[in-house]
Amino acid sequence: MATPTRIAITGAASGLGRELALCWARTGARVALADINGERLAAVAQEVAAAGGTALLQKCDVRLADDLDALVDACVQAWGGLDVFVNNAGVAGGGSFERLTDEDWQWLLDINLICVVRGSRAATAQFRRQGHGHIVNIASMAGLLAPPGMSSYNVAKTGVVSLSETLYGELQPLGIRVTCVCPSFFRTNLMESLRTPDPGMRKSFDRLLDTSDITAADVAARVFGAVARGDFLCLPHRKGRNAWWMKRAFYARYLQEMAKIGASLARRR
Repeated sequence: MATPTRIAITGAASGLGRELALCWARTGARVALADINGERLAAVAQEVAAAGGTALLQKCDVRLADDLDALVDACVQAWGGLDVFVNNAGVAGGGSFERLTDEDWQWLLDINLICVVRGSRAATAQFRRQGHGHIVNIASMAGLLAPPGMSSYNVAKTGVVSLSETLYGELQPLGIRVTCVCPSFFRTNLMESLRTPDPGMRKSFDRLLDTSDITAADVAARVFGAVARGDFLCLPHRKGRNAWWMKRAFYARYLQEMAKIGASLARRR
C-alpha cells in the first residue's frame, strides 16, 4: 500500500467519519472527505490539515451512484489512485416492527445498506484497475445480534455484514481487502438522523449512548489497526465481543435474553 495512504471516507463531516479522517491524517495521509453537509466538511478539512494530513473535499450524497463514482474519480485525478474506501455514512432508525412503515424501511435500507453497495461498487472498479485496495464497511453489532426494537436497522446492518463477507471472498483473489466494522453504541451525531414512530425510542438510545465506555476516537483507532493488519472483522466494544461470543456458544440463552429485552420494551409502550 502506498505511503502516505490515500483514503476516501463517506459521512466524514462528523462523528466516526471525522475521527477516522483525523486518525489517518496524523500519519500524513491524503484524505478525501465526503458528506452532504458542506459547512461541517470544511471544518473537518481544517482539522485534517492541522493534524498533518491533506484534505480533499467532495460534496457527496451517498444515495446517488454518480456522486460516489465522482468521489472515486476525484481521488484518482488528484492523487493518481486510491488505497482505502470507507463506507461510513449512515442514519439511525428504530421502533417496534408493527409501527414501522414501508417508507421507514425504504429510507433506512437505502442509506444504510444500498449506499454501501453503491460505494463498494465504485471503489471496486478503481481497485480492480490498479490491482489493490481496501474497502472498509461500517456495520454495527446490531448486524450480528439483532436486538428487539430495531428491526429495520438490524436488517440493514446484517446486510452490510453479509455483503462484506461476500466481497471478502470475491475480491481477495484480486488483491482487494475488506474490513467489516461492528461497533456497539457510542456517542456521535448519528442521533440527529433518528427516525422512529416510538416516542420513547430516542430516550432509550440516548441512555445507551451515555453509558458507552468507548468514544468515536476509540473506535477509529480500532479501525485503523484492523486495516493495518488486514483484519476482516473489527469489533471495537468489549461487551459487544462478549455478546457475540455468547450468541454463538449459547444460542438458546441468547434468544431468551432477546425475549426479555422485547418484553421490557413492550411494557414501556
